[in-house]
Amino acid sequence: MLSFVWRFLERNSLGTFFVFLQLVSVVLIFSRNSMQRSFVAAHASAFNAFMSGYIDEGASYFRLKQVNEDLTAQNKMLMQQLYGKKKTTEAKFVHVDNTLTEGQSYSVMDAEIIQNSINRNNNYFTINRGRKQGVEPKMGVIAPQGIAGIVINTTDNYALVQSVLSTNNIKVNAALKKSDYFGTLSWEGGDARVMKLSDIPKYVPIKVGDTVVTDGKSSIFPKGVMIGRVAGYEVDTKTGYWDISVELSQKMGQLQKVFIVKNLKKIELEEIQEVLETAEKEND
Repeated sequence: MLSFVWRFLERNSLGTFFVFLQLVSVVLIFSRNSMQRSFVAAHASAFNAFMSGYIDEGASYFRLKQVNEDLTAQNKMLMQQLYGKKKTTEAKFVHVDNTLTEGQSYSVMDAEIIQNSINRNNNYFTINRGRKQGVEPKMGVIAPQGIAGIVINTTDNYALVQSVLSTNNIKVNAALKKSDYFGTLSWEGGDARVMKLSDIPKYVPIKVGDTVVTDGKSSIFPKGVMIGRVAGYEVDTKTGYWDISVELSQKMGQLQKVFIVKNLKKIELEEIQEVLETAEKEND
């Protein structure tokens, strides 16, 4: 290593001597001139602040990337717990024990896509599980990378699922993972990669890339299932709330295997909801 450096200096002696003289000049100038020292100090401080901002942004990016990867892994864990290492063709709901549900009680069953559409105003897909396997309307359907749809009808061995890519009668309770503020996720048609999150107050801090997950405030989807990331946002002038574009983590045109979600406390939750609705009507 030392021999390499020595050879380099020999070959570039004139240039090296010039650089040396420049350094000596700079040291002499700034050591005797307080104004120059202040100038350098001020610019060094600005540079440090500039670099610090980039470092913070970089750290934030990698933290967000890790969060998204963790959520995707947890979604996949829901699936892997179905059968573990056992190979079986038996279709059945299996209880899921994981950190996503936070006290909620769910079971899941795998299914395969038979038919699928993404280019209509209201899209549907068919899965190879039905009444005989315990599938019922209003059960949620998730994919390895995120939410997929809600069961609306069944036959003995098949079920029709309304895709989240539907402009009619499908809204999902969703939340910004960083702040836990929740709103309503819906699709306005057009781009099959993007949905809209509304009802988030404009004072809630938000950034492009923020993670969006299910908030668990319904009996359909567990809390914390990955939905996607914030792709853009602006204030809706009519409502004063954020109008947020969410890029879906699951590419709906690539669905092959999905998982039906059964809420084991659904009946109890619906009974409480009916009591609440009755009380609200009486107070009106």
